[in-house]
Amino acid sequence: MKHVARKRFGQNFLTDAHVLNNIIDAIGPRRGEAMVEIGPGLAAMTALLLKSLDHMHVVELDRDLVARLEKAYPRERLTVHSGDALKFDFGSIPVPEGQRLRVVGNLPYNISSPLLFHLAEFAPLVEDQHFMLQKEVVERMVAEPGTKAYSRLSVMLQWRYDMELLFIVPPEAFDPPPQVDSAIVRMIPKRERLACDGARLEQVVAKAFSQRRKVIRNCVAGMFTEAQLVEAGIDPGARPEAVGLEHYVALANLL
Repeated sequence: MKHVARKRFGQNFLTDAHVLNNIIDAIGPRRGEAMVEIGPGLAAMTALLLKSLDHMHVVELDRDLVARLEKAYPRERLTVHSGDALKFDFGSIPVPEGQRLRVVGNLPYNISSPLLFHLAEFAPLVEDQHFMLQKEVVERMVAEPGTKAYSRLSVMLQWRYDMELLFIVPPEAFDPPPQVDSAIVRMIPKRERLACDGARLEQVVAKAFSQRRKVIRNCVAGMFTEAQLVEAGIDPGARPEAVGLEHYVALANLL
């Protein structure tokens, strides 16, 4: 029976064989690796990944799709975790000694930012992440300081990951087609990141980007003095999107 995509789950199923093969090539799955797919849907990507993997895990919210997956694949090939990826403990997935978890998925666009922040908690356990996301979100993730797309998301994710936009995917590659372009992003957790407390960095960045049109002096008034901004290497008259990651880290360390 044909599964009808559910809007409340943000379902857009990737159906273009050429795009699917390009994604698999970018991921480069190898036997013996521990891999988890978020939102496998109708298993178009799952089926291709399993050609190169002995076993994999998937996290799926839609119970109808969970039942379909469990019926289609034996447990020794596919472990299906029925539930919300936003609440899932990715640290619970067994990984062979000396390896880290590989994470892939066509992420629901309606929860992409909170899901990326949830996954960031598990970054030390992860080898790499390959995701399909709304193109605009990926552009924000990889944005350089001084560009319009540079944002809180850019700073917080660039502190944890090296990221690269691999290629664009047009709406017609999906069923039903979304109303936006999509993009594939590669995220590799940094093994040595700039030293600071993540919660303090989040506090500083949230405050700085809460009023983008103001200069940073005004955005963080009450949190830092002008002298402290200068101490962190920041021009107090600069806008938040002109301030680089290392300077936000310096501010977090001043808190």
